[in-house]
Amino acid sequence: KVWMRHRYRSCLNRLQELLVHSSFEVKELALSTLMKFVQLEGAHPLEKPKWDGYYLFPRQLFKAVVEGLLSLEDDCSLLLARFREYLEHDDIRYHTMQAATDTVGRVTDRHPEVPLTFWNNAFTLLSSVSLPSQERGISSFYVKHGELPRTWKVVHLKEHRKAFQGMWLGFLKHKLPLSLCKKVLVVLHDSILPHLAQPSLMIDFLTRAYDVGGAISLLALNGLFILIHQHNLEYPDFYRKLYGLLDPSVFHVKYRARFFHLADLFLSSSHLPAYLVAAFAKRLSRLALTAPPEALLMVLPFICNLLRRHPACRVLVHRPLGSELDADPYDPEEEDPAKSQALESSLWELQALQRHYHPEVSQAASVINQALSVPEVSIAPLLELTAFDVFERDLKKKGQGSVPLEFIPAQGLLGRQDDFCAQHFTLS
Repeated sequence: KVWMRHRYRSCLNRLQELLVHSSFEVKELALSTLMKFVQLEGAHPLEKPKWDGYYLFPRQLFKAVVEGLLSLEDDCSLLLARFREYLEHDDIRYHTMQAATDTVGRVTDRHPEVPLTFWNNAFTLLSSVSLPSQERGISSFYVKHGELPRTWKVVHLKEHRKAFQGMWLGFLKHKLPLSLCKKVLVVLHDSILPHLAQPSLMIDFLTRAYDVGGAISLLALNGLFILIHQHNLEYPDFYRKLYGLLDPSVFHVKYRARFFHLADLFLSSSHLPAYLVAAFAKRLSRLALTAPPEALLMVLPFICNLLRRHPACRVLVHRPLGSELDADPYDPEEEDPAKSQALESSLWELQALQRHYHPEVSQAASVINQALSVPEVSIAPLLELTAFDVFERDLKKKGQGSVPLEFIPAQGLLGRQDDFCAQHFTLS
């Protein structure tokens, strides 16, 4: 028995080495063989149970498999995609979360500079874990057991949520590369927060990401929105930082649609002070002067909706352009919207955009000349508008027949210059 046990361990060690083989077919066969051993060792354990009903799972073997998947040198994304099939089983998913938490903690303790390859492998594995929404969904087990006592943690969704939370918190507490932070923030609101036992524990990570600036801050808005609206998060100076995110680059980033969708939600409350809404409307109007047409077709209705929600800000439109506004009192460099003096200014930028070269933009800017309708204009169809869409839409427009190019008949090839040239050559 001892000899057979040693041969079995040697076989497992050799299979673990093959998980980093150069050939993907070899790695895939090694993984499937190891997982078969996990199933057989769980059904026929090498150790005796401590008492009747004791839950036996080959943790050490399975932990070694997870360590092989989280390689520091090799990209294991294809092998992790193959491993995702096993995560459909509840016991495999539960022990994967525990093994991944231990592996990430041990690797970060041993290596002061963790390679990017390891972080990418870890994120690929962690993002593959998805929990069921209801506890009665926990019934699929890879390691077969005769009965499922309620004392086993693996059969309770609450324990799965705790393991899920510990896995992500242990991963996000480290200083991750910015490229990986973006990937986490993209899936955070949809795939992570709804399954945490205590979503409020994500406050530290989200506030750190929100303070980074740029695209990272834009992506952190989704998670902060959920914590503020669903978990009563009190975030000081939130609107001040949201105001600071408005810069010319916001019209060109990849996540523009998501940002303006969330900004529209944050500014939808009728309890916001007039000076704050006026600051956002003025800031957007100033940025609109240099924005591309596809962004203007979304921003202009956005500004008009702000004026519809907050009638106290309509003074920005109806304020007469007298001597007191020869110099715009608005300070675009001020970071605090309360000190920007936006409410004392006017939206002259919208009047300037009424002379925009694109007819749809000038038409959208001319809406403020009439009384604003009570129902708001939905900006949802305009959030994903691109320059290609605008160009294709212009090409599909049909003209009104022939277009006259001039109304004064030409006198000669160059007009009056012909007479001057003739006199010049005669005198010569």
